[in-house]
Amino acid sequence: MKKYILIAIISIAQFVQGQTPVDSDQKIWTLEECITYAIDNNITVKQAELSVKRTEATYLATKSLRLPNLSGNASQNFTNGNSIDPITSDFVSQQINSTSLGLNSQVTLFQGNQINNQIKQGKLLVDQYTLFEEEAKNNITLSITESYIQLLYAKENILIAENNLEVSQKEEERAKARLDAGSIAIKEYTDAQSQTATNRYLLINTKNDYALQLLSLKQFLELPPNTNFEIAEADGIILDIVPDLNEVYSTSLENLPEINASRLNVSLSEKDLDIAKGGYLPTLSLAGSLGSGYTSTQVYDFTDQLDLNFNQRLGLSLNVPIFNRNKTKSEVQTAKINIDMAKLELAQEEKDLYKKIETAWQNAITSQSEMEAADIARNAAKESFRLAQKQYELGALSTTDLILSQNTYTNTEQNYIQAKYLSLLYDQLLQFYQGNDIKL
Repeated sequence: MKKYILIAIISIAQFVQGQTPVDSDQKIWTLEECITYAIDNNITVKQAELSVKRTEATYLATKSLRLPNLSGNASQNFTNGNSIDPITSDFVSQQINSTSLGLNSQVTLFQGNQINNQIKQGKLLVDQYTLFEEEAKNNITLSITESYIQLLYAKENILIAENNLEVSQKEEERAKARLDAGSIAIKEYTDAQSQTATNRYLLINTKNDYALQLLSLKQFLELPPNTNFEIAEADGIILDIVPDLNEVYSTSLENLPEINASRLNVSLSEKDLDIAKGGYLPTLSLAGSLGSGYTSTQVYDFTDQLDLNFNQRLGLSLNVPIFNRNKTKSEVQTAKINIDMAKLELAQEEKDLYKKIETAWQNAITSQSEMEAADIARNAAKESFRLAQKQYELGALSTTDLILSQNTYTNTEQNYIQAKYLSLLYDQLLQFYQGNDIKL
């Protein structure tokens, strides 16, 4: 059975290696390059950019409400029998061919200040959607950073797994030599074989984890799955001192777009209230028109009639709301409720932000402390494993005890790199919340 397991593991390893050819010309991506590329190409960011443009188009239409409209009209009519001439307004009893031409324009002079408030609200919407775009860029930046750091962790985990496999292979060779010399039992040799197979299996898993993380990062970057892609090594990870929690929170309240967007949401709701109150006030409009026409009931030709029948009109109209079945009252009440809801949403946003920052802050402190402890533990385990290897070579230690020592050392190595990259991730998060650039 062990023979078949070993054959299966070797076959899988060869398959995985065959699926990941190395291209010497492939691009090495830094974290900064990944973030820049994602901001330019990520679908979510592009959707946010289009939303801004759509809001800007709506804002332009809103500003144009102050302008007069202008429309032209033309009609050709045929009438038979008793009728009123559409050009002269005379009552006639005959066939009439008539042509009417005109221009009409109207402008609102006053509408309860609603147009001004709608324009101000439109500008606030543009500002808000610009903040939504910035938020989308921040979100993809955080996603790229997390994925990139996970890749760094997976990459270093592969090195540990490769080293363990190499060590276990050498131990298996020693065990075979000792078995041939008759100095150990067959069980100790099969234990060494089993450890080699286990380490080969773990190496395959770590490579698979790396491939999955690489695919995830490619998707954030909107790169095709078959793109040759590799990340740059982190040159000497330097962690900053964990900053003061309240300072980070205060800075983030001023800088983060989602908080400023929520504040604008309160202002937008207040503009809704101003617009609704404008429904209580009268509307004053100015209208004018130019017109002319031709009718077959007159003896003059077409050109002369256009000149003779030319007319102009200018007028003011005032619409005073008296009772509209409590529609305006309901809109005012709804606007007031929406203001209170917007304020509660802002308070919730601030509360959620504090929770995120405090979680990152606590994790930063914990992971840095864990990294320090894990570093001491791995150095001690490394020395213990080195001594165990010496004892094994001298025949003073069994294969089982050597494997236990190796596994202990491996676990401490993995604990250290996990704490190291978690510390790096939370360090970058706190830098982000302070408004600093993310970079390794």
